[in-house]
Amino acid sequence: MSNARWKSYAAIGMFLCSSLAVAAEPVLARIAAGGKLVIAHRESSIPFSYVDADKRPVGYAMDLCLNLAEVIRKKTGAKKMEVEFLMVTSSTRIAAIAEGRADLECGATTNNAERREKVAFTIPHFITGARLLVRADSPATRIEDFEGKKIVSTKGTTPLKAVVQANKERLMNITILESADHAQGVEMVEKGAAGAFVMDDVLLYGLASNRPDPAALKIVGKYLTTEALAIMLPKNDPEFKKLVDDEMRRLILSREIYPIYDKWFMKPIPPHDKALNLPVNSLLKDFWKFPTDFVPF
Repeated sequence: MSNARWKSYAAIGMFLCSSLAVAAEPVLARIAAGGKLVIAHRESSIPFSYVDADKRPVGYAMDLCLNLAEVIRKKTGAKKMEVEFLMVTSSTRIAAIAEGRADLECGATTNNAERREKVAFTIPHFITGARLLVRADSPATRIEDFEGKKIVSTKGTTPLKAVVQANKERLMNITILESADHAQGVEMVEKGAAGAFVMDDVLLYGLASNRPDPAALKIVGKYLTTEALAIMLPKNDPEFKKLVDDEMRRLILSREIYPIYDKWFMKPIPPHDKALNLPVNSLLKDFWKFPTDFVPF
């Protein structure tokens, strides 16, 4: 190997090591040194994380993350801590955390084994499952009713993977389309481009309630999945994760999380000031009796 080539490889190696060192810097240490906290959010994951009429990120998960931000500020001793918001999609959210562009992802993201290879999750703030959003005049009541037809789900989501797997296993010959986001999936159903939109039912209720004609849509079918939704955070940052886990556990066991939940699921919410009327379900109540970041599914 020539001396010039060796120097070139050495320079590349030093650059990579430097990059990794920056990426691996603990969140709390960075903020204590004057850094900012970056919160990733979604555009249309109602009521968890979405933008209001003023383009501000709002929602159930956002309220939880803003509570966590204050705990982080106090822990680091920062008198002022800049909080920056980063909009992400189903396709970009995991990379945003894994690559260090955001510290918390506050949305409706499922904690599963595949994702835990790249990121960490705190204690779930919701448990749900994927069902079908169809037009009110549709006779369909289950996924098998779409044999040989078209359905849609959002790119990069666990419901999309679940419906692809079900289609393969049951030989239903369904044409599965991918939408860029949840709002587009609903629009495709409304316009007849797809017979159903497959997504977590709590998101479907939120999306439907904010359409111009909510009565024109309905949610049908058995659960295709069981989804534990949780805030994402960087992997291999144990001090940061412990702080987040401890605060989530405190919110749950003190029941302070319940008024936050009711604000977004039981009371009128923007942009149309309609209530979802979804009380805490039995799955979540049971899970919150012994709050943990471990999920069995």
